[in-house]
Amino acid sequence: MLPKVIIAIALLTALPAIAGDKDYALTVYGGYRGGGHFTNTNTGESLSLQSNGSASLALDLPLDEARQYQVFASYQRTNLTLDSTLLTGSTKLAMDIGYLHFGGSYFWEGQVSKGGYLVGGIGATMFNPAQGLKTELYPSINVGVGYQLPLGKTFAMRFEARGYATLVNSQSGVFCSGGCVVSIKGDTITQGEALLGLTARF
Repeated sequence: MLPKVIIAIALLTALPAIAGDKDYALTVYGGYRGGGHFTNTNTGESLSLQSNGSASLALDLPLDEARQYQVFASYQRTNLTLDSTLLTGSTKLAMDIGYLHFGGSYFWEGQVSKGGYLVGGIGATMFNPAQGLKTELYPSINVGVGYQLPLGKTFAMRFEARGYATLVNSQSGVFCSGGCVVSIKGDTITQGEALLGLTARF
């Protein structure tokens, strides 16, 4: 359900955007994302997010010959490793992570449809834990670099690496529902991701 909601929000937000006679592009990505941890303020232990696969969708809207606006949505299902005192009977907490970002891309060779590019955006991160615990929403950014390889006039392959930074800035309990699973400290949660995408231009 969560990835469908993220994708729907991204598409509905982007549809009324800038109109023009230049190409739009829709990219579907598969990726592998790692990194990110919380710190237990009571024990000092690092509670890490496990590396796992991800799925993403990007809608690019024309700006000029070398730049595009972008709406980017990404989803990952992973686990947060816990110390044994936090969750009886398990040392893992299932976690859905969703990013929804608004930004753009810049192709440094001067043509949107091919070559190397920089990409980035700003928006929000949603941490959605299992077992009926509270979903947390924080502001975040992403930055990345990629290469687009044309496959004819309509399709292309994209190879990307992105980094994500989520501003938590908290020293209080998170994922609470009657009781808190994690009491954290720290300012940001960072993740890195490698992506392979198929782009369709229209």
